[in-house]
Amino acid sequence: MKKYLAVFTGSTAAAVAWMALSDSERQQRHAAGIAAWTKWAADNAASIVDIGGHLSRTTLVSRQGISDAGNDLGAYTIVSAESKEAAASLFLNHPHFTIFYGEAVEVMEVLSVPA
Repeated sequence: MKKYLAVFTGSTAAAVAWMALSDSERQQRHAAGIAAWTKWAADNAASIVDIGGHLSRTTLVSRQGISDAGNDLGAYTIVSAESKEAAASLFLNHPHFTIFYGEAVEVMEVLSVPA
């Protein structure tokens, strides 16, 4: 089995739209989203290597030094699967983008460091 990093993405515009919902609707969707995410994790427990977590603001380190940076990365999870397609299929209809304001999940194989 190979390992795959799944990165949950979402834009500032999507977050603004989420915050524009009424408090009641946002709370209902949040509760439904947490329940759906918990079910997704239970249903896919055999494939989850690291459930991951939310990501904070980005700090860029380069030849120019250290600076703040921005991107659309919101969270990550690591899964194991036979192929990239199998790993990606774990995230079809994920609550990140079907209930919450996330926009997509990017899936990539974690490659071994060459000797």
